[in-house]
Amino acid sequence: MPHRLELGGQGLKRELLDKLVPEWARDLYSKRMFSIRDLFKNDKAIIGMVHLLPLPGAPGYKGWSIDVVEEHALREAKIYEENGVDGVIVENMWDLPYYSGASRIPPEEMTAHAVVARHVVKNVSIPVGITVIHNGGRVALAIAKASGARFVRVCLYTGAAVWDTGEFDHGVAADLVRIRKALYAEDIKFFVDVVKKHSVVFPGIDIVTHTKWADFYLADAVIVTGRMTGEEPSVEDVKLVKSIVGDTPVIIGSGLTPENAEKLLRYADGAIVGTYFKVHGLTQNPVDPERVKRLMSVVNRIRGKA
Repeated sequence: MPHRLELGGQGLKRELLDKLVPEWARDLYSKRMFSIRDLFKNDKAIIGMVHLLPLPGAPGYKGWSIDVVEEHALREAKIYEENGVDGVIVENMWDLPYYSGASRIPPEEMTAHAVVARHVVKNVSIPVGITVIHNGGRVALAIAKASGARFVRVCLYTGAAVWDTGEFDHGVAADLVRIRKALYAEDIKFFVDVVKKHSVVFPGIDIVTHTKWADFYLADAVIVTGRMTGEEPSVEDVKLVKSIVGDTPVIIGSGLTPENAEKLLRYADGAIVGTYFKVHGLTQNPVDPERVKRLMSVVNRIRGKA
């Protein structure tokens, strides 16, 4: 693997920071994650998805109070916490069909999301992250700042793609990094997707190119997914991305199960898990504690081997 300093300074190893002469460069790169344990307590960290009920304004919303949404979210977050999951992401999964881009997220949805996320943050001891679909990076960052969440998932940080809704979209790294600094929120980490599920990237942007762009623009972790929710990425893609980013954590973004965990976590530093943890493995269902226990048993065995 090329020395990462030769690739333009992206993803600097911790021990190389002292070799940087400009103070601004040392300061800029020192804020990045160098290890999954910079945020989570374990290697091979598992992050459980808290899929919110449809929020006010979404087609699936049934008029329930915000208390009902909070209780549902916290109940699932607690199942994860009590069964050894390392963190959770609070996501507006059921506000579908999705809007593309932060400017189109309705205020009634984003404000409800923030209120519920704050309730989860205050009542669990594990790190909480935020996702706003599709590519609502600025909204996710604002919710994280308001709620006390520790990281955000950014669906299209660099490059360009067409979403499953038919909308063309582009990366938001330039805005997000500046806004994060302006909000005094540089403790909030950016977990960014490459070749994201539910999208087709612009022709010519292969996974190598997309990964290098994300890493160059200060991603704290890089996420590799299958093509759709619940589908696993290829081992070859995970291995390739890890060979490019080096110390920067690589996260499986979809499709992890007890059956494929060992082969995927051989190269990845952790995984975001939603579908497998649900009753009968159906994404729409509530979290099944027995499935959580089953997968975490496998993960703990993998950690023991490591």
